[in-house]
Amino acid sequence: QVQLVETGGGLVQSGGSLRLSCATSGDILSIALMAWYRQAPGKPRDLVASITGGGTTNYMDSVKDRFTISRDNAQNTVSLQMNGLQVEDTALYYCNAVNVATTHSTYPEVWGQGTLVAVSS
Repeated sequence: QVQLVETGGGLVQSGGSLRLSCATSGDILSIALMAWYRQAPGKPRDLVASITGGGTTNYMDSVKDRFTISRDNAQNTVSLQMNGLQVEDTALYYCNAVNVATTHSTYPEVWGQGTLVAVSS
């Protein structure tokens, strides 16, 4: 059994900052890719940022200059530092892990439950 748990969401004013963290549980050996997605009401779930085990990152254009994704391979955690938050960043943010290898199984994709980020003007 593998679980992802996001923390760090909340309500902030425009221009403020938040740091989201995603902790994993289970007998995890490695995770090929970790990512953050977000979904606003009535909109599809979009990839915000991703990072490979080797540290290669990818960002959606609208957050590239403001957000930073990082991971700790030893702890199997991933974080998203969000600066200069804007109202349009308001969404439910999900942690995602791809190819989660455990002692007995490999899980193709695992999702967290989501954490709410609300940005006020």
